[in-house]
Amino acid sequence: MNYYRPFRIKYLITAIGKEKIDSLKQLIKELEGLIVEREKMSKEILKEGDSMKADINKFITENKVVSPEDARDRNGLRQKQIEISELQLNERVTSWKDVALLKKELRDRQKELTDKEDRINMFDKILET
Repeated sequence: MNYYRPFRIKYLITAIGKEKIDSLKQLIKELEGLIVEREKMSKEILKEGDSMKADINKFITENKVVSPEDARDRNGLRQKQIEISELQLNERVTSWKDVALLKKELRDRQKELTDKEDRINMFDKILET
């Protein structure tokens, strides 16, 4: 009966550790996916903003100013271009902050995973002797 006790303890430690390690590995994969998705979303937002500004610019260049009202409309469209540029700048900053926080979380979880794997290996070595 004594012979099985160290084996059983080793099995329990390994099982518990494996469960936590698997959970951390899954979390790491999810964080990596979130980083990729956030970067992708930011690129799409910036691309859409560029497209909108190009459409506005095309409209402005194609239509001649004939009245003061047309001039006001053009100025309004130019203001929209500026607002879109401001939104794009804000998106770049926000995206950078989001990705930085996600990467920090990812590094923390990777360190935690490494620590847990090292602990399990240490317990394995202790129990083998």
